[in-house]
Amino acid sequence: MNAEMRNLLSDRVPFEAIVDRPAFKLPDGKKMLVWIIVNVEHWTMRNPMPRMVLSPPMGQALQPDLPNWAWHEYGMRSGFWRIHEALTSRGIIPTMATNGIVCESYPRVAEAGLKHGWEMMGHGYIQGPMHKLENQQEEINRACEAIKKFSGKSPVGWESPGLTENDHTIDCLSAAGIEYVADWVLDDQPVWIKADPKPVLSVPYTVELNDIPMMLLQSHSGSEMLDRGVLQLNRLREESNKITRVMAISVHPYITGAAHRISYFEALLDMVLEKEGVMICTGEEINNLYRAQFPAPQKK
Repeated sequence: MNAEMRNLLSDRVPFEAIVDRPAFKLPDGKKMLVWIIVNVEHWTMRNPMPRMVLSPPMGQALQPDLPNWAWHEYGMRSGFWRIHEALTSRGIIPTMATNGIVCESYPRVAEAGLKHGWEMMGHGYIQGPMHKLENQQEEINRACEAIKKFSGKSPVGWESPGLTENDHTIDCLSAAGIEYVADWVLDDQPVWIKADPKPVLSVPYTVELNDIPMMLLQSHSGSEMLDRGVLQLNRLREESNKITRVMAISVHPYITGAAHRISYFEALLDMVLEKEGVMICTGEEINNLYRAQFPAPQKK
């Protein structure tokens, strides 16, 4: 195998069937983990919008794109607070995936999560694809430094905007001190990713219980979050009697925070809380639990 092939992303996570692994054990007799991620982002008027709810008249894109920027802005002004109330009123501590600039541009939002002990996970410095950055290492460091300056702690985890990575991203994240990532949606358990200078853990994220694919790309109604979530919860809980599973739920303020969707998210949270044997954790907590039992492999 030549050097170029060895550097392919797919070679960084050797295949291992979940049924062939040693048992991943949880404390207090728990069987299954649930990870909830709230994505808070900064969309700049200077750039094309990361997502669109309203296409431009006659297909003629316009910048500044006021309607789609305002759609996202509504999420930060109103939608976030519905999600915040849904979680804090139930005593649930999620992971907040945040652009580094959010600490400066939306400090009220960042403070609201930090006040209640929410984990702050790196999510780029400003919302945009990683592979389009001129210097990924510089921008990753910039995001981590902004979060550390605001919270007093460097982020342990990272979710790239749009889950975008190229062959070099994971090494840049490792060099920045990131311990786990959410980009590799390939398993129901954490798995180790080969990286330099040290391996990085993949904590199971989701594109199935994620409101962007469900609501924006697949055009489902808000009830799909509850319908799909309950089926996922029930099946993974049953399977966790034999093999521990991780279930992620990912939401965005401008989508799930809409008044006509929030009740389905609240109902799903209630189902999770009522499920026997289920433990709600932040990404950092899952990272710590797994590392304690399965330390990072030594580089060869």
